[in-house]
Amino acid sequence: MPRIILFFLVLSSFCNNYAQTQTAKEVNHQAQTWVSLNTNYKFNDRWGMMNDVHIRRTDFAAKENFYFARTGITYTAYPNLVLALGYAHLWLAPAKPEWNNFADEKRMYQQVVYTSKIGKVNVLQRLRNEQRWQDKITNDVAVDTRFTNRVRYLLSFTIPIFKDKSLPSLVVADELLLHFGKEVVYNTLDQNRIFLGIRQNITPKLSYDLGYMYVFQQKYSGYQYDANHTLRLFFYYNGGKTPEKKAVQHQEHKE
Repeated sequence: MPRIILFFLVLSSFCNNYAQTQTAKEVNHQAQTWVSLNTNYKFNDRWGMMNDVHIRRTDFAAKENFYFARTGITYTAYPNLVLALGYAHLWLAPAKPEWNNFADEKRMYQQVVYTSKIGKVNVLQRLRNEQRWQDKITNDVAVDTRFTNRVRYLLSFTIPIFKDKSLPSLVVADELLLHFGKEVVYNTLDQNRIFLGIRQNITPKLSYDLGYMYVFQQKYSGYQYDANHTLRLFFYYNGGKTPEKKAVQHQEHKE
């Protein structure tokens, strides 16, 4: 497991450095705020439902960026292995101040979440596959739809700092997103997301994480990038028959 983790971190760093060293690049730096509520409800020992809603805003919180909602059915194959299948919808804010129409994005997704421990450190790995239908906007009108398939791999570490479990733990995570499709010519590496923050329980079933997320995203042109410096606050609720000690395995939905 440590070798796999090291390989992924090296690969992620290489991808970021490669993207940022390309010639004639244009990097758009943005300050953003990202807030979400992620819920899991267990119907029985095997079956459950996941739902989450997200709001992301730009210029810290002054401007709309996107609204996002996701739902799905979960199946617990083993205590540390959870499968999911579902649908999601994103509303992307107009690209220009004079435009009014949001761009719709419809998604189907399939995912696998595997949790383990290295000593006292909780390790979460998530592999998600998404089929995405995105509106293409011209002059404030949706004129066509772009289809892509995106594969995402998340690796997250929750590291206890204090003996008292009611106090925060340190969270370090990285997610690599690759996408494929007819129009994906210059940017197979869609984006990389690095997160550093804290996680803390509010109640046995409700927790949150708070911290800094750096999102580096390459545009379809190949030479344009967004570098988003993001304040992220995510809440997690686990209900139904979910055992409290296994609640961590259902976290980390993220848009």
